[in-house]
Amino acid sequence: MDPVEAEEQQTEPPDDEAYAEADPTGRFIRYDEILGSGAVKTVYKAFDKLEGDEVAWCQTRIDDSVMGSSEKMAQLNTEISLLKTLRHKNIQKLFASWIDENKKTVNIITELCTSGSLRQFRKKHNKVGMKAMRGWAIQILTGLEYLHSQEPAIIHRDLKCDNIFINGHDGQVKIGDFGLATFLHQRKMRSIKGTLEFMAPELFTGKYNELVDIYSFGMCMLEMVTCEYPYSECEGKPWIYKKISEVSALGSTKYPSFLKDYLSNCN
Repeated sequence: MDPVEAEEQQTEPPDDEAYAEADPTGRFIRYDEILGSGAVKTVYKAFDKLEGDEVAWCQTRIDDSVMGSSEKMAQLNTEISLLKTLRHKNIQKLFASWIDENKKTVNIITELCTSGSLRQFRKKHNKVGMKAMRGWAIQILTGLEYLHSQEPAIIHRDLKCDNIFINGHDGQVKIGDFGLATFLHQRKMRSIKGTLEFMAPELFTGKYNELVDIYSFGMCMLEMVTCEYPYSECEGKPWIYKKISEVSALGSTKYPSFLKDYLSNCN
C-alpha cells in the first residue's frame, strides 16, 4: 500500500456509528466526551458538520413542573430564541437549540472555548500575573455591558468563574451558560436563582436590577486572584448567607487590602 494512501486511511473521520446522537436537523453530532457536568446539566463535545467546527452540546434536564406548563415552556423558548441573537466577542455564541420531550431535556449548541471555564483554567495555571487578570476583568465587564445594554436588559444572575470560558491560546474570555439568565421586564423580580457564594444580598429580597451581575463579577475577581472559592472558610450555607447579609462581610475576610478596596466598588 502506498504510504500516502495508508496515512489518508488512518486520518479518515469516524463514521456516524462513533457518535452518540445528532440534533433534529442532522447538522450537529454529539460525542460521548464530557466537557463538564452538574446536578441537572451535562456538556459534551460535539461537531458542526456544516461549518466543520467543534462545538459544545449542553444537555439540561427540564423539571416536570416546567414541562407540564405551556406558559413556562413558552417563556423558555422565548428566552433561548433571544439569546441566539446575541453577537459579541465576549459572549459565548448560541447556534441552535431544541427540546427533547422524550428525554425531558433542553439541548443547546454553543461555540467551544478551547480551555474550558475560567475556574478550570485558573486552577491549572496558578502563576497568573495581575496584568492577565486585569485583561480578563475588562473582557468580562465588556460582555456584561453588552448584556445590560439590551432592550430589555439581560441579567445573567448566575455569573461565576464556572460560567465564564476562555480560549487559553489568546486569553479571550466569554460569558456563557445562560441557563439561568433572565430578561429584565420590570425592576421587581420574584424568583431567586444563582449560586449562593456569588449572589448579591438584594437577590434575596426579590427587588434587584442588573447591578447584581456587577456584585457577582466582584466575587469572580476574588476567586481569580486568591484561587479560593468565595466563603470557603464557612461551614454550611446558613453561615454563608449570614456573611452575605452583613455589610462588613468583606472586611472580615482575610484577603489583601488592595483587593478589598477593588471589590468594595462592586457592592
